Amino acid sequence: MLRLTWVQPEDLLGHELRQAALDGREPSRIAERWGAAGGRAAPLRAGASAEPASRYLRTLAEDLLDELADLPSRLTDDEPTDLKKIKSLCPNWPSDSGTTTARPAPPRLEAAWLGRAVGCLLGKPVEKLPLEAIRHLAESTGNWPLAGYFTARGVPPDLLTAHPWNRRSATTSLAENIDGMPEDDDLNYPLLNLLLLQRHGKTFTTTDVARLWLDELPPGRTFTAERIAHRNLLLGLEPPHTARHRNPFREWIGALIRADVHGWTNPGDPSAAAEQAHRDATLTHTANGVYAAMFTAAVIAQAAAATGTDDIHACLRTGLTVIPPRSRLAEAIHHAIHLAGTHEDFDTVVDELHATHAHTHHWVHAIPNTALIAAALTHANGDFTGSICRAVSGGWDTDSNGATAGSIAALLTGTPAALPHHWTAPLKNRLATSVADFNGTGFDALAQLTHDLTHWEATHP
Repeated sequence: MLRLTWVQPEDLLGHELRQAALDGREPSRIAERWGAAGGRAAPLRAGASAEPASRYLRTLAEDLLDELADLPSRLTDDEPTDLKKIKSLCPNWPSDSGTTTARPAPPRLEAAWLGRAVGCLLGKPVEKLPLEAIRHLAESTGNWPLAGYFTARGVPPDLLTAHPWNRRSATTSLAENIDGMPEDDDLNYPLLNLLLLQRHGKTFTTTDVARLWLDELPPGRTFTAERIAHRNLLLGLEPPHTARHRNPFREWIGALIRADVHGWTNPGDPSAAAEQAHRDATLTHTANGVYAAMFTAAVIAQAAAATGTDDIHACLRTGLTVIPPRSRLAEAIHHAIHLAGTHEDFDTVVDELHATHAHTHHWVHAIPNTALIAAALTHANGDFTGSICRAVSGGWDTDSNGATAGSIAALLTGTPAALPHHWTAPLKNRLATSVADFNGTGFDALAQLTHDLTHWEATHP
């Protein structure tokens, strides 16, 4: 039986009930109707429930999804998605730099690409695992606090039975079997955004992003909000409605992991980076899902012009200037940074973050994951190894968090030579992907292309 993940209406309804409560709507009556009809909660970690619902339940789920979308939100004024409204709420929105900052040299961008890949690879085998499982697996091999790639060597069989590695990643991302960078959506999206800038320049529109995806992104390589947007495009919907129609994942992490290229190609110009990220993100996300991408792009743009790892704190402050200050994301980031500055033991920071967010947010939601990234970078003072290990050891979306923390911290180092050899050597300057003709490309070549695109204007309409 084919159970396509992240699109079954009976599963989307459970996720939407949770999202509605988070974004200021009152879904309790609809939840009661769903429960009374025999509807189930959304799967905790899988993308689809094990068995299909009846035709009646599926039809009811579709109707209830539309009813939920019509409910008013008490957070509308504080959490808009429209860029003009977002900027009106940001009193310290950064001024345009006039593109006076020099482009980062290719080695600095190579470090960023490598850092993204290393952090992603570190988190891949433990993606979807509970926090305690991550800790026990690392402790069992003497790798706690986390300092290197995960390994199965020495892990007790009963522990692996209770907490098996991520099924898709176990054969390519443990220390004993890494052979180049395996394919991952956390690397596919930056590659797609290189194509986007090649074809359309920095004036691309959200519709340009949509057309690129239809041309170059296999639907089977998408997840959550990106898969929903793909489906909505094929239904004939246009952006930004593609982000809203029956899409309970609109505040999850997908737009954040697409933000790096927008930051890399706007060094010292967080305003432009955030605006590019907004045009990209609104194909699939709304409100805090969009803010997470804008925040990340602005942090990276500032980091691209920084002079050292300890500049991370100024970079994070800059990121906060491009998101509404009364939004849930801004509050979560402020809280995370405060925790990281207060507690010497990062496990304590993580435990506090999980106590705050884990019971209300899905493990892929943008708010807790962005907060964890900010906490990891703050606590590590921008150090590369410290940042990726803290981000991954904090759980939730481990590969995405490691990737983003790694991109930022590596960019701050300024050179691949500053990244420890035990992290970068297994990548063999090679990544796998199904995007265009990038398969097998080296990180040095990607850095050169990113460098060339920083001031590139597309010649094609």
